[in-house]
Amino acid sequence: MTSESRHVPVMLQRCLDLLAPALLAPALERPGAVVVDCTLGLGGHSEALLTRFPEVRLIGLDRDKEALRLSGERLAPFGDRATLVHAIYADLAEVLDRLGLPTVQGILFDLGVSSMQLDEADRGFAYAQDAPLDMRMDQTTGISAAEVLNTYAPGELVRILRQYGEEKQAKRIVSAIVRERDKEPFSNSARLVELIRDALPQAAKRTGGNPAKRTFQALRIEVNGELSGLERAIPAAVDRIAVGGRIAVLSYHSLEDRLVKQVFTAGATSTAPPGLPVVPEKYQPKLKLLTRGAELPTEEEIAENRRAAPARFRGVERIREGRP
Repeated sequence: MTSESRHVPVMLQRCLDLLAPALLAPALERPGAVVVDCTLGLGGHSEALLTRFPEVRLIGLDRDKEALRLSGERLAPFGDRATLVHAIYADLAEVLDRLGLPTVQGILFDLGVSSMQLDEADRGFAYAQDAPLDMRMDQTTGISAAEVLNTYAPGELVRILRQYGEEKQAKRIVSAIVRERDKEPFSNSARLVELIRDALPQAAKRTGGNPAKRTFQALRIEVNGELSGLERAIPAAVDRIAVGGRIAVLSYHSLEDRLVKQVFTAGATSTAPPGLPVVPEKYQPKLKLLTRGAELPTEEEIAENRRAAPARFRGVERIREGRP
């Protein structure tokens, strides 16, 4: 399958509309703008950005080399307007430094696992099909999900399932994992899914979809350092966005969305001590919130693209110089 045929960008029109005022050259009184797609994936959002804003230069980041190859084919018609970089979004500042870009006008994050990674069975992201327990977004580095399951101490596994998967039955699941890994190390996803089903009480199996969902999410976040990377990436994006520039973020679970909300809200809040009759410029908010809370996809979009269902969308505009 081509990247175009198997990838439907989530909340695409909303992303384009929110970023538009920052990327239209007349609004900036300059002959173009730079937008960074921090999670390039199969290039759906990037292709739309390059098409709608013909003067824009795009920087696309992804840690997955196969995603870079496929998106590179998709974006080839745009020539040197698209610069693709093998990097994680946590390294946003370093990438911009290498490219000689102190600031940019637009930044987009489409967080979580990509369509390609879900659809490629041998990547081990999808609990609905048996596959090696890998889950690395960059398969050239790091430890696999199987190594996490087979080597982490029980207490650490419980922490990961509770913190990253918000799994209430973490202790029960980890007890079963430790018991089974002593008999034979884990290697494939089907065995883990079956173990989780057997470990959970009946009441827990009746709610929340596939009972393995939360454990797989937790393992994926741990393997890829997703939240720790996001803790670096969102402040870096705020720091490197130009005045008048905009940031759009699509999150897919509450942990991501909470982190994004905290950074955006802090930047949009005055830091002045209470009681000042006039608030000096240095205490004024540096950001303006462009969304009221987290926006959700429409029912129509979810009907067309079920992977859009958990999406939460937030956006901000940089309105002042200075560090947020």
